[in-house]
Amino acid sequence: MKLAVVGGGSTYTPELIDGFARLRDTLPVGELVLIDPAAERLELIGGLARRIFARQGHPGRVTTTADLDAGVEGADAVLFQLRVGGQAARLQDETWPLECGCVGQETTGAGGLAKALRTVPVVLDIAERVRRAAPDAWIIDFTNPVGIVTRALLRAGYKAVGLCNVAIGLQRKFAALLDLAPAGIHLDHVGLNHLTWELAVRRGGPDGEDLLPGLLAAHGDAVAGDLRLPRAVLDRLGVVPSYYLRYFYAHDEVVRELGTKPSRAAEVAAMERELLALYGDPALDEKPALLAKRGGAFYSEAAVDLAASLLGDGGPAVQVVNTYNNGTLPFLPDDAVIEVQARVDGSGAVPLAVPRLDPLFSGLISHVSAYENLALDAALRGGRERVFKALLAHPLVGQYDLAEGLTDRLLAHNKEHLPWA
Repeated sequence: MKLAVVGGGSTYTPELIDGFARLRDTLPVGELVLIDPAAERLELIGGLARRIFARQGHPGRVTTTADLDAGVEGADAVLFQLRVGGQAARLQDETWPLECGCVGQETTGAGGLAKALRTVPVVLDIAERVRRAAPDAWIIDFTNPVGIVTRALLRAGYKAVGLCNVAIGLQRKFAALLDLAPAGIHLDHVGLNHLTWELAVRRGGPDGEDLLPGLLAAHGDAVAGDLRLPRAVLDRLGVVPSYYLRYFYAHDEVVRELGTKPSRAAEVAAMERELLALYGDPALDEKPALLAKRGGAFYSEAAVDLAASLLGDGGPAVQVVNTYNNGTLPFLPDDAVIEVQARVDGSGAVPLAVPRLDPLFSGLISHVSAYENLALDAALRGGRERVFKALLAHPLVGQYDLAEGLTDRLLAHNKEHLPWA
């Protein structure tokens, strides 16, 4: 089996490599190709990847290349984990929205729109090259904003499934609090990428006993602390929102915080420099502990499970993915991309049935999904007016003067990535 990773020079990659090495019985990779134009980073990470494989006795071969077409040729699956513009663009996404009193974040709000505008055309170009070189390959998208990028891939007809690590991270936290094995926990995870709620925490599977009321009663303070939301909010909701909901439920508080501390992009850039220095140590043959602070925890395990389900010969598996709605949430169009539990096999992902949602949740999902549709239109066709309309439609903006100011700043900071700007 051949897998390729586009963006293989990311500092995330050793997390992925560690998962491939540990879970080789689940996903028997014969060749792993890391693809990235950043030659120096790629050499460091490729060397560490080979040492991780060797330490864990993995028989697979790790190769590196800057040649996308050669790297993906004949691949069974291709993972996308790229960042157009790098950390410098992320720093801008997190900075200029604050000038308008709006949250600065790389996947949510105006910064998230900027990232989508830069990313969608690049991803579609890569996907077409993958289709020519490996027409049967599955594309697994971890590139943010995952919901919008996955919608772009699916609308263009590519074999793609979107992946995020929020659900698996919460599953592991809940399992630890409940003193259960992670495999024994099933989440009723519903929403859009980075806009989800856990409606139930079930023992064993989709039809199992709901442990969420007891979890909140016994461990509500710990869960609320991780989400940086008041315990009373969880009690009143009766569900567990993802930590991205804090940008909606406490927007002004977050904006004030962001104005008083270094950006996450600056923190990550410093962390990446330290990680790359560690990766260059020829004695290092495991992922360093510092990588856990970089983000993307459990990404490797989710990616391995998803690739194994898409490529395996066994029965279907249930996993949280991003895929077409197709009637699952009746208040959304079929071609909206949602993030829910789905049955995954060699033919793709089919969402499991979802109970009727309270308007408290369905209203916000509808609002953000409409924004995502406008954002994708702006990414595909360009134009200042489309950018303005997408921003005006976003619930974290929603005022014409804010949308005007944000549009001006977005275009000014992204001219090198947007030929039409």
